[in-house]
Amino acid sequence: MPPPADIVKVAIEWPGANAQLIEMDQKRPLSSIIREVCDGWSLSGSEQFALRYADGPQLYITEQSRGDIKNGTILRLAISPARAARQLLERIQSHGIDARLEALKELAKLSADPTFAAEFINMEGIGTLARLVESGTHFGEMLAFTLTAFLELMDHGIVSWDLISLSFIKQIAGYVNQPMVDVSILQRSLAILESMVLNSHSLYHRVAQEITVGQLIGHLSNQEIQTYAIALINALFLKAPEDRRQEMASTLAQKHLRSIILNHVIRGNRPIKAEMAHQLYVLQVLTFNLLEERMMTKMDPNDQAQRDIIFELRRIAFDGDTDPTGTEKRKAMYTKDYKMLGFTNHLNPAMDFTQTPPGMLALDNMLYLARVHQDTYIRIVLENSSREDKHECPFGRCAIELTRMLCEILQVGELPNEGCNDYHPMFFTHDRAWEEFFCVCIQLLNKTWKEMRATAEDFNKVMQVVREQITRALAMKPSSIDQLKNKLRGLSYSEILRLRQSERMSQDDFQSPPIIELRERIQPEILELIKQQRLNRLCEGSCFRKLGNRRRQEKFWFCRLSLNHKLLHYGDLEESPQGEVPFELLSDKIPVSDIKSVLTGKDCPHMKEKSALKQNKEVLELAFSVLYDPDETLNFVAPNKYEYCIWTDGLCALLGREMGSDLTRSDLDTLISMEMKLRLLDLENITIPEAPPPVPKEPSSYNFTYNYS
Repeated sequence: MPPPADIVKVAIEWPGANAQLIEMDQKRPLSSIIREVCDGWSLSGSEQFALRYADGPQLYITEQSRGDIKNGTILRLAISPARAARQLLERIQSHGIDARLEALKELAKLSADPTFAAEFINMEGIGTLARLVESGTHFGEMLAFTLTAFLELMDHGIVSWDLISLSFIKQIAGYVNQPMVDVSILQRSLAILESMVLNSHSLYHRVAQEITVGQLIGHLSNQEIQTYAIALINALFLKAPEDRRQEMASTLAQKHLRSIILNHVIRGNRPIKAEMAHQLYVLQVLTFNLLEERMMTKMDPNDQAQRDIIFELRRIAFDGDTDPTGTEKRKAMYTKDYKMLGFTNHLNPAMDFTQTPPGMLALDNMLYLARVHQDTYIRIVLENSSREDKHECPFGRCAIELTRMLCEILQVGELPNEGCNDYHPMFFTHDRAWEEFFCVCIQLLNKTWKEMRATAEDFNKVMQVVREQITRALAMKPSSIDQLKNKLRGLSYSEILRLRQSERMSQDDFQSPPIIELRERIQPEILELIKQQRLNRLCEGSCFRKLGNRRRQEKFWFCRLSLNHKLLHYGDLEESPQGEVPFELLSDKIPVSDIKSVLTGKDCPHMKEKSALKQNKEVLELAFSVLYDPDETLNFVAPNKYEYCIWTDGLCALLGREMGSDLTRSDLDTLISMEMKLRLLDLENITIPEAPPPVPKEPSSYNFTYNYS
């Protein structure tokens, strides 16, 4: 007979004594259980003790968190959080250097525990740490542990960052500005400044006064602190007032931030980790967002300076033409020229730039092309203006629509997504990356227009093809503008048609009734094949990141399914593993028979606690939870969409439910098409004698294994 749901069997340790094996009744008050444990070791004053986990982060157990205790968990009797906080506070203020160092080391570890942090903060502990930093008497390890503890405590959100004093900020900024500072101190100082900027509007201004971008850029050559430095640059960029962002961007350009990142980070001798990739993505987004003002600015048809830009476009394209003397003749000539330039409004092309987006940004792009790549500009304009077969590509209209499209693809004006690492190395290879990107794409558009032999009626179709060409090329992550050109050369219109046909094969091919019947017959075995692949991946296991306030000090945990598919093993890890994690290292487990359901997205308990801000959108799409008896949850955030589909499908297969992810539908279509083609190929190869014809034999099933990667 299974034990009651409210009873968990645990082991409790105490230094120098044999462990106690007890059955913990979750309905009893925790204080009563601790008193009983203390009595077992003849310890008095049970109110001075508490229970902590023996493994992993070793968090304190409270009435609120005790429901997470599982059968077989090893606990440790320890002094209570209040008593530990009091003792550490006394020790870090003692005169003995060694005692103070040990106390700060222990404090740095305990500060990650929310229960301990609340007690320590209530005793004015943060103020004590701040004064130790402000005194300037701590160095080396002692200072590093002090800053670590301070940052961990502040990250719990119990105390407002606005309470931080100016002298503390100056001291922390001083560590960043000093030429020779220990790496661990520098990392924590940069992280503290980043948190200040992101969490307090008033502190942004104070930090911005103390830290210069030039000083931060100087740290990018050190691989140990690159991520922290770029994160602080991004934070200052993100929180800067709009009128300061352009100024800051100019400073970053003058200090050659782009080339330093390219040489020391992107092309450095170390692989780029997830957090660095995220910070590069954020910097890319913030840089492109500087275009938003021009993108949302309408052209004023009465502004002569703006009209002069259009005149310059005409002059560069038709430089050899002389203006007629008469006003009417000049007006007629201009109208003809604007028509050849491909503007929609031939009489007043300024009206073409009154829609936002792309607004004036489109005109900026056209002017850059005309000035910097003049030969290309003239060739595109004259090549199309001389055609009389209605196949001319309207340069002006195309440039405006292309600019709008590129803004959509690169999400100009939108905030960075938390968890997104989608940066493009090529945008760090040129000081005018946006404009160069446009110049490459407008040439692509002109080439595709000719390949499609398009007319004005085909404009939208051409733009759809061009969008597909660009997005496919970007997905290949070209490392430079030249490599982008090479990728696009391989994505001609005929190649796009071939790719579309190939991708549609599983949906559109074989629509005759016999083939549909064959498809329906083989679908169950293909689904079973996919199911086994998903379960095999769950048995291999995956690493998941714990959501926290500071991405650079990531914590990980690993989960995998037992080989007999009866248990989910999981446990915390110090760092992201390289390869498979043995079951012995995963201390917790859930019987599959106890799993009741799988939740996804906003229905997950850990997502209901999150804000609905845009930067959490991607996290929301990767979240899922396992609900199991009695009323417990195991919460996940997948590292990417592929792992999300694998795990949600695998868990559904484990519970005997339908696998419904996009990945499964795609795999199903692909594998069914492959199997059907193989079977139809077998049919085509059957040799039928002239007479007497034998009874046709059903083709044998082609067995194969499928390994999705």
